[in-house]
Amino acid sequence: MTDNELLLALSDMIDIKLKTVLQTELQPLKDDIRNIKLHLENITDKNIQLLAENYVPAAKRYEKAVPEIEAMQADIEIMKKVITEHSEKLQKLA
Repeated sequence: MTDNELLLALSDMIDIKLKTVLQTELQPLKDDIRNIKLHLENITDKNIQLLAENYVPAAKRYEKAVPEIEAMQADIEIMKKVITEHSEKLQKLA
């Protein structure tokens, strides 16, 4: 057997061993990546979609309610002043 034949044989043996080692060590990583992709597709994406579907209507309701809330706050301030004035008048009468 010549040196070249020996080197080719060693090269083939190393290639086979390397492929085997890489396959056995990379397969768990491939499985993990597959599981992550499935989780993203089946769970995370759907949860984001649900959040978006619920957020938009809630945001629209809030936008519509802002003027009403501001009006109610103004009314409450007026009522506080009136109640304070009435309380003072009642105190004077008592």
